Order: sequence, then C-alpha cells, then structure tokens
Amino acid sequence: MRAAFVQARRALGQCSPNPAVGAVIVRQDETQDVVIATGHTMPGGRPHAERKALDQAGKGAEGATLYVTLEPCAHHGKTPPCVDAIIKSGISRVVSSVADPDPRVAGKGVETLKRAGVETVEGCLESEGANIVRGHVLRVTQKRPLIQLKLAVGSDGLVPQGKDGAPVWITGEEARAHGHLLRARADAILVGHGTVLADNPSLTCRLPGMGDRSPVRVVLASALELPVGSKLLKDIDEIPLWVAGAESAERAAEETLTQAGAEVLRLTNSATSGLDIGELLAALAERGITRLLVEGGPRVAASFWNAGLADELYIYQGCDSAGSDGIMPFTGVGLGEIENSVHYEKEATRALGRDTLSVYRRKSES
Repeated sequence: MRAAFVQARRALGQCSPNPAVGAVIVRQDETQDVVIATGHTMPGGRPHAERKALDQAGKGAEGATLYVTLEPCAHHGKTPPCVDAIIKSGISRVVSSVADPDPRVAGKGVETLKRAGVETVEGCLESEGANIVRGHVLRVTQKRPLIQLKLAVGSDGLVPQGKDGAPVWITGEEARAHGHLLRARADAILVGHGTVLADNPSLTCRLPGMGDRSPVRVVLASALELPVGSKLLKDIDEIPLWVAGAESAERAAEETLTQAGAEVLRLTNSATSGLDIGELLAALAERGITRLLVEGGPRVAASFWNAGLADELYIYQGCDSAGSDGIMPFTGVGLGEIENSVHYEKEATRALGRDTLSVYRRKSES
C-alpha cells in the first residue's frame, strides 16, 4: 500500500477535480509477492489509477491483488466505472485504504466488487492514505479545498520585513526549492495584493523539468487592480490567473483583467474582516480546486488562521534573526501558539541545508 501511496503523490496537483490516487498490482510468484503493474491518476484526471495499472498488467491481472489508495469508483462519468474494469480483468482481491465520501461512490465500489466475488480489504493504512486524499474529502464534505499555509521566519520566529514591505530572503536555496515542490503539488496558489505590489512574483514552479506543474494563481485584490507590469499577466495564456475582488469594485477594473485573460471572482467584502474567505473557498472548490497553497505573508495567513481554515502549516525557519522590524507570523500569533495548540500536531521536522522545516497538521478530531 505504501508503494501505492508513492504513486498517488505523483498525481498531486495534476488531476483536479479528480482525487490523486495510486494503484499497484501484485502477483504471488512462487514464494514472494511481485509487483507487476503500477498506476496513478493521470493529468486532467483520466485515465484513473486503476485503469492505468490494469492496462499495464494486461492478462497478468487475473488472480492478482490490486492495492489502491481510494475506493474504486462505481459510477459512470466520462469513462465507465473502475469496478467494472477490475471485475473484467479477473483481479481476485482488492485492498483499499480510504473510503470515498463522494455520494456517487460512498461504499458502492466495495459492494459491487463483493457481489462479483472479489475479495475486499478496507482501511489499509487509512490514516496515511487520508493525508494524501484529504483535499478531495474536504471538497466533497465541506465544499472547500485543503489549505496549506506556508511562511518563512527567522531564528527569532519572526517574519522579516524590508523597506516598503519588500521581501527579504531569510532561508536558503534548499528551503526555497522545497517550497516550489509544494507549488507543484497544489492545484492553486494564493497571495494578497500587497505581495504582488512588493514582490512582483510569478508564482510558478521553477524546479527543473517541472515548469508544467505550476498551479492556478489566485490573488486577493479588493479593488481588482494589478500593476501593469505584473509578471502574473505575462504568462496568463499558459498558467491561469484568478483575481478575487469585492462586489463593489469598479467594473472597469474587472474589464481590464478579463481582457488580459484573467478570471474575476466577486466576493462579499466587509470593512472589518475584508473579503469573505469562506465564499472564496467555496468558489475555488466549485472550480475543482482540491489543494490550495497560501503564500501571502502574515496578513493573508492570519485571515485563514483566525477563521480556523488552516489544515497544514509549513514553517521554514532560517538560522538568522529577522531583526527588530520582524513581525509575528500571523500578525499577533507567534510560533509558540502553534506549538501549544490543541488543534494541531507537529508531524515532522527536517533540515533543509542550514534551515529547518516544521510541518503541522490539524488533528482529525478537531
């Protein structure tokens, strides 16, 4: 099953609105199990992982065991159900990790296999599998994507600030490369208008050979205004740009963006809380986004944190102090509050060159 998890991770950020699924087919060969085929959900969502593996296995699938990270689909979409292909292949046993909450599946896949005489095992390494498919589950059950907050801080736990809000590098190349890996595994990346003004980012994945894995760019801009020279407008034909603004924003500003090729999302706006984040997330989910990476700095991060909408936290900590001008990671909330939160647990800590990455995940019971 862990080999199937490896396959599933290859599909992250590539197959929305479909879930990232991995499949491995194993045969008993004399005294040991032998992997004869693997597959993962392909870009655009099709073919599904099971079909990819079954096509690779061919006639060798008969009597074999299929390990799959998510319950096989049982509904007709653009392609026939995966359970039909599994049954037709002669697979004798299916081991799955996570049940699919999609009402079109929701147990129907397993039941269909059982009725056809296929042995089924459910819940294999379920907690590990759930981490991979959580974006899909949240989109189905809560009508929002998985939200990952990413911030870089100094050794003092503060975010460095340059003059006029200009960005200051506090981490090294290895940490920044890992951040680009997060981009490659996200369906969309979000920043605020202030980040665009200060940094003029492209928000693309710049890992060698992975430029085609850049996510949809989402910008929070209440007035629906972007600088004329923004890099986000340069490659809009290749990488989508969605700009979220207030209902009250000028129509002329919207027309400027749409003529440039951007999609505009109109949201409810409050003088005290700003753009309605919940409304934004529902709009993103409706458009098929299952994984959202938030890179927008302390103010934007705070809006998600304060609303209880942070599922995973990626804190990159450099070995140099941010200095006297540094600010709290979530504008008033420091790392200590995250460490002591009853709603989060530290999943991992790893060195990235001279820097340290700490990953926090929301506890399932919260």
